[in-house]
Amino acid sequence: MANFRLLAAMDEEIEDELLLLSCYKDNSNSGDAFNFDELSAEACKKLFRFEKDDIPNLCTALGIPDSFVCDSRTVCSGLEALCLLLRRLTYPSRLSDLKSVFGRSVTAMSIIINTVLNFVYDAHNHLLHDLNSNWLSHRHLQEYADAIAARDAPLLNCWGFIYGTVRPLCRPTTNQRILFNGHKRVHAIKFQSIVAPNGLVANMYGPIEGRRHDAGLLRESGICGELQTHMTTPTGDIYVIYGDPAYPMTTHIIKTFRGGVISAAQARFNKKISAVRTCVEWTFGKILTLFAFLDYKKNLKLYLQPVGKYYLVGTILVNCHTCLYGSETGHYFDIDPPSLENYLSE
Repeated sequence: MANFRLLAAMDEEIEDELLLLSCYKDNSNSGDAFNFDELSAEACKKLFRFEKDDIPNLCTALGIPDSFVCDSRTVCSGLEALCLLLRRLTYPSRLSDLKSVFGRSVTAMSIIINTVLNFVYDAHNHLLHDLNSNWLSHRHLQEYADAIAARDAPLLNCWGFIYGTVRPLCRPTTNQRILFNGHKRVHAIKFQSIVAPNGLVANMYGPIEGRRHDAGLLRESGICGELQTHMTTPTGDIYVIYGDPAYPMTTHIIKTFRGGVISAAQARFNKKISAVRTCVEWTFGKILTLFAFLDYKKNLKLYLQPVGKYYLVGTILVNCHTCLYGSETGHYFDIDPPSLENYLSE
């Protein structure tokens, strides 16, 4: 079972910087109240990573209410709350730097961000856990397999790629050995993901302690049972995913040939499938490019922030971005993602 402390990670607590900042007089509201209509299209894209016209549609598709009333009785419109979350993820700024945009105190902004973060996670985290989706129907799986094969992959029934990613953290005060990843030599949490050729993250399991091996994540996630259920057709045809050598070979997971001596054909197989698999890294690169906050480990403090939830919600929002604007992975395989409404309505 995933360590839920890594996901919640003191969800209700405010970052230590905010506790200090709240002691100062400048913690009061400053600047004008947030006015979305006054922002230019260029400013919206820079601040929030989405086009101005698409942000209200994203708000509606996510099911965000017209307003939030937080536990502290802070009231905020749903649109402003979503913009606050997007701005927080876009760049690792201090919350005090956002006063000029949102006209709210640091404490109020922190509470609002955590409120909308929890809302998006609770409403849509199943999109990263459930493989029983319309865009993963057997008809679509065959389209994905054909697209991967068209890129000279040596497999005719491969629909996606499984990958383990390590996300560095600020060194914690406790449980340092549990979180230390010896391969990357950083304190981190890990996620296991499956990426489809349309650029969407179809499945994400985690967070898990950084010291855990990819094979351990695979076993604990139970994804093999999900693949057996949803990736086998009524006629017995099997759709597989490809993983690097760290993963075991199973009915639904294929990896490269290993050993001191392999045949020329096996070497060609390894070379071709490994070349196609690099598209997975493009998807993770997009997550960190759009939301640089997730890549700034000095500000990811495990016991002061819900760092695992930040990454999961960030991934959902990046999937939404891909539905609206496409991705490098989708262009490479010439596969379009589902519409935003279809993706979020699953």
